[in-house]
Amino acid sequence: MFRAGKLAVAVTALLALAGGFVGVSAAVASQPQAAVTGETYVIGTDTTFAPFEYREDGELTGIDMDLIRDIAANQGFTVEIKSLGFDAALQALQSNQVDGVIAGMSITDERELIFDFSDPYFDSGVQMAVAEDNTEITQYSDLAGETVVAKRGSEGETFANSIKDEYGFTVKALADSATMYDDVKAGNSVAVFDDYPVLAYGINQNNGLKSVTEKEQGSSYGFAVNKGQNPELLAAFNTGLAELKSNGEYQTILDTYLEQPAPAVASGFFGLLSDSMPALMKGLGLTLLATGLSILIALVLGVLFGFFTVSASRVLRGIASVYVSIFRGTPLLVQAFFFYFGLPQLTGQSIDVLTAGVLTLSLNAGAYMTEIVRGGIQSVDPGQTEAGRSLGLGYVTTMRRVVLPQAVKIMTPSFINQFVMTLKDTSLLAVIGFAELTYQGQQIYAANFRTGETLLIVAALYFIVINLLTMLSNKLDKRFNK
Repeated sequence: MFRAGKLAVAVTALLALAGGFVGVSAAVASQPQAAVTGETYVIGTDTTFAPFEYREDGELTGIDMDLIRDIAANQGFTVEIKSLGFDAALQALQSNQVDGVIAGMSITDERELIFDFSDPYFDSGVQMAVAEDNTEITQYSDLAGETVVAKRGSEGETFANSIKDEYGFTVKALADSATMYDDVKAGNSVAVFDDYPVLAYGINQNNGLKSVTEKEQGSSYGFAVNKGQNPELLAAFNTGLAELKSNGEYQTILDTYLEQPAPAVASGFFGLLSDSMPALMKGLGLTLLATGLSILIALVLGVLFGFFTVSASRVLRGIASVYVSIFRGTPLLVQAFFFYFGLPQLTGQSIDVLTAGVLTLSLNAGAYMTEIVRGGIQSVDPGQTEAGRSLGLGYVTTMRRVVLPQAVKIMTPSFINQFVMTLKDTSLLAVIGFAELTYQGQQIYAANFRTGETLLIVAALYFIVINLLTMLSNKLDKRFNK
């Protein structure tokens, strides 16, 4: 693919040779790409890769975020940022849920088989770091027989794997930088391999580590689109990047985050609680929304398929059996990935994260509720049905007046338990970028590296809400099932 950035370089050289019309070239380069003017593109990114992307005061910021927004403004298009996590962002791109990805992604030969990359916008490198109080690991040769950690799919993982046999250590891959650093501080790994600006930023923010090696040369970062798709977006990125470099904005962005990073400001637990509460309340609201919608849909599905399971029709029983087997027999996480990433690939239609999350939770919970309904109905003494029929009541009337009132009392405790399970299961939707409570917690500790305290606050909020839900459900049970 002939990229616009390379074209601009070639034109500049030819003009200079022909007579030095550099000023004309600059004027042409600064013109926005007409193909993208007025368009809106959805851009996927990582969630925890400071200083390239992270949240500050609830807003997504960092080198990558400033670059893509400034390039968009320069080239006349707008961007909608989806903070998904690195792996999820790549899957979203492949399933056409997003138009492009900027997430500190190294340009490699393997990735170039799948994606088209922009001109490089940052030259990376890898460093090794250990816990602040570790005086035993100072070089690669000290790693013999030990376990190190690196971010999955990163340049750090690639480099660690390239030297592990030479120095005799094992490499463990985790999803994000904050988790890796906690793994080292907890003693589960002795060292971490990470991109040097990310590592330096974390150390500056008191992440509890120290670097012990010089920077190793790494790959370059690039903006990616699907192979053969959105060439106009890629060309606009290259043109905008060249313009930012020529007018000095690019270097200003780098200096802001790399040369003059803001040091961490120490605050106590209550300071953390106060600062975190707006984002956590937003996440809690989305958690309750997804839970409420999912429970209502699951209840309808559970009652419907529950009656199917006790129907005299073999076809209806078969349909219910297949439904229950699929959604009880596969992990909830796999279902979430399928609805958000897999289904759009099969249908060609994108699906928003809330819809995917509610589909996942409601269909999964509905399968369990189906079994609750079946068990409740079958727990009622068959003689009750026979007695109703002997009094001349029809099947439907017997079920409504005789069997169901007794079955509901049996089913209610199980329903309450399923409601609680569904609320807790919303935390799994963080992996597809649904900004619920757990996701918001991850965003917070990714920036301040206070993982234990942040998770304690998140757990306390879950505990309070779940206990309130249980108390409400028990009161309703006592009122309606006297």
